[in-house]
Amino acid sequence: MSKLLRSLVLAALAFLLCFIGAKIWELWHALHSGGAATVASRVREFKVPVAGRLGPDFKRAGVPYPPARLVLVGLKQERRLELYAAGKEGHLSWIRSYPILAASGHLGPKLREGDLQVPEGLYGIEYLNPNSSYHLSLKVSYPNAFDREQAARENRTQLGGDIMIHGEACSVGCLAMGNEAAEDLFVLAALTGVEAISVILSPVDFRVASFPRAAAGPLPSWTAPLYLQIQKALLQLPVAPGTPGNSGNGR
Repeated sequence: MSKLLRSLVLAALAFLLCFIGAKIWELWHALHSGGAATVASRVREFKVPVAGRLGPDFKRAGVPYPPARLVLVGLKQERRLELYAAGKEGHLSWIRSYPILAASGHLGPKLREGDLQVPEGLYGIEYLNPNSSYHLSLKVSYPNAFDREQAARENRTQLGGDIMIHGEACSVGCLAMGNEAAEDLFVLAALTGVEAISVILSPVDFRVASFPRAAAGPLPSWTAPLYLQIQKALLQLPVAPGTPGNSGNGR
């Protein structure tokens, strides 16, 4: 068995075990919660521990909790999700960063259903799922208008979907954050409102790094303007403290 095939088999087994565990947890929760949860019931369930974890970070940043606006930055190469927030009149400040525990695929955009890729681009959050098989989840608005435009030009029709930021530690095309981080993001998104949340999914942190061409296969020509668009959005945000190449303080 080749190394590539072995790694694929091991990854599939790890995902299967994680999926089975998530389903068992989902069944246990349904049996002990009296039925399907709602966004409101999940907020009531987790708001106190979430406020305890996030409150000091918001206080340090000088941002009211809950905030008026959120930006979630998913960095694929760095395997990190950064949380930024602002009050009604304030600028966006770094609040904290979370490790991405699992994300399939490689650097480069998502092109079609089943390619296991995490999308790259500028998105929003469509809705919150309080009954996710992966604890809690936030639905990313992939495909967006740009994704559909490029697909139409290339006659691609099956773009895929159901891209989530969720709990647990296994994923296919989504960002698995672990359950505690998922609780933070879910409650914060519910309190802020999904209409006030932006999501930037980037192959690398273009504020401090360039795209490593050797890490990806051939890329569509339209990734060049896409990456400039992503970089422009990232440059509006302070670099998180501790980021290699950063001398700032995260504002």
